[in-house]
Amino acid sequence: MLPTQHTTLLIIGGGPGGYVAAIRAGQLGIPTVLIEGQSLGGTCLNVGCIPSKALIHVAEQFHTTQRYSGNSSPLGIKTAAPSLDIAQSVQWKNGIVDRLTTGVGALLKKHGVKVIHGWATILDGKAVEVDGQRIECEHLLLATGSTSVELAMLPIGGAIISSTEALNPDAIPKRLTVVGAGYIGLELGIAYRKLGAEVTVVEARERILPTYDMELTQPVAESLKALGITVYLEHSVEGFQASTRTLSMRNRQGESQTLETDQVLVAVGRRPRTRGFNLETLALTMNGAAIGVDSRCQTSMRNVWAIGDVTGEPMLAHRAMAQGEMVAEIIAGKHREFSPVAIAAVCFTDPEIVVVGKTPTEAQAAGLDCLSASFPFAANGRAMSLESKTGFVRVVARRDNHLIVGWQAVGVGVSELSTAFGQSLEMGACLEDIAGTIHAHPTLGEAVQEAALRALGHALHV
Repeated sequence: MLPTQHTTLLIIGGGPGGYVAAIRAGQLGIPTVLIEGQSLGGTCLNVGCIPSKALIHVAEQFHTTQRYSGNSSPLGIKTAAPSLDIAQSVQWKNGIVDRLTTGVGALLKKHGVKVIHGWATILDGKAVEVDGQRIECEHLLLATGSTSVELAMLPIGGAIISSTEALNPDAIPKRLTVVGAGYIGLELGIAYRKLGAEVTVVEARERILPTYDMELTQPVAESLKALGITVYLEHSVEGFQASTRTLSMRNRQGESQTLETDQVLVAVGRRPRTRGFNLETLALTMNGAAIGVDSRCQTSMRNVWAIGDVTGEPMLAHRAMAQGEMVAEIIAGKHREFSPVAIAAVCFTDPEIVVVGKTPTEAQAAGLDCLSASFPFAANGRAMSLESKTGFVRVVARRDNHLIVGWQAVGVGVSELSTAFGQSLEMGACLEDIAGTIHAHPTLGEAVQEAALRALGHALHV
C-alpha cells in the first residue's frame, strides 16, 4: 500500500497559474501541495514568455549595432563590425530564467507550500499518485498548461525544431524556415533574422497573424519585408528531406515547391495539456480539446478546478495567474468570479501589437453602435525620438455614451500601454475620462489621449 499524505489543496502544474494559486493559498492559510514534473514557472518562465523576450532583446541589440557598423547613422553613432557569441547570449538568457525560477521557489517556501518534483497520476477526484506516494486532497486544481502542436509530416528532431529548441541555439543557422505566421513564429523568426539568419516564413492561411485585424498587422508585414524575410502565404508544408535539407510545400492551386533550409521551426500553435496524467479517469466535461469550466473555474466534478491554458483560449500567462488567485480565494471561502471586462493580448513582433477589448469589427459583430479613432505615432514626439514613426493607437467606444469597449495599438514599445488600456476598460472609462487626463510629455502614452480626443472630434496634434 502506498504511503499517504493529506492536504486541503493539491495543484498539478507549477506554471504561472499553478504557482500563483499556491502562493495565494499559502497566504490564506490553506495547506497546499504543488506537484511539478519539470521546473517551477512552467512553459512561460522556462521556455516561453521570458526567455523569448530575452532572446528578442539580444537580437534587437545586435541588429541595432549592425546598423551603425560602417554606415552613416542619422544619430551620429559609428561602430566597428559587431560579432555575436550566441553561447554567452544563451547563458545570459538562462541566468534571467534561473533567477526567476529560484524566486518562485523561495516564495512558495515562504508561504508554506510543499513542492513535490515529479509527474502526477490522477487516481480519482480526491487522490493523486506521485513518486511512489499517494496524496489525498479536498480540492484538486489542474494547472497543466499547454504543449506545442506537432505536425505529423514534420516530427521534432534533428533539423526540425520547436520553440523550445529555438530558444536554446548552439549556433544561428544560415537558413531558417518558420512554419506558422502566428505570434510565436513571427517573434522568433524576426529575432533569428536580426541575429543573422536568412529567414523564410510559410503560412497556410491568407495572411500573417490571422487572429489580429489587418490594419494592425500591416506594419508588421512591412517590417518583415524591410528585414528581408520571405513570406509564403496560403502554402501548406508536406515534408522535410534531411539528406538534401529541403522543405516541400504546396500552394492553394496545388503547385508544389521546395525550399532549401538548414533548420525548420514548427510554430503552428499550442493545445491544452490533457494527456499523460490520467485525466480521463475523472470523465470531466470537455470544451473541445480543453477542460470545460464555469465562471469560477470549477469543472463538472465538485471541488475539481482547472485554470490557464488547459481550459483553452486565450492561452495567456496573465489570465492563468488571475484565475489561480481567484480559485485560492474561493477555496478560502471568499466570493469570487472570473469575469474580466477584457484581457490584453500582446504580440512582441517588430513592431509590437496590443489588443484589449473589442476591435471595430468585433464591436459591430456584437451589435454595438460604435465609433473608433486612431492617432498615428508619426505625429508623436517620443516615437520620433525612438526612431519610430510606424503604427498608431486606436480606441473603440460606444456612440451613445462614449463608453470605451476596446483599445488596439501597433508600434515600438506599445506592450507597455497594455496596462493603461486594461485599466480604462475595467474601470468603465469613457472617452472624456481619457481625453481629460493629463498625459506626460513626451511619452508614447500621449497617443492614447490623442486617440480619445480624435474620437471626440478635436485631436490636437493631427
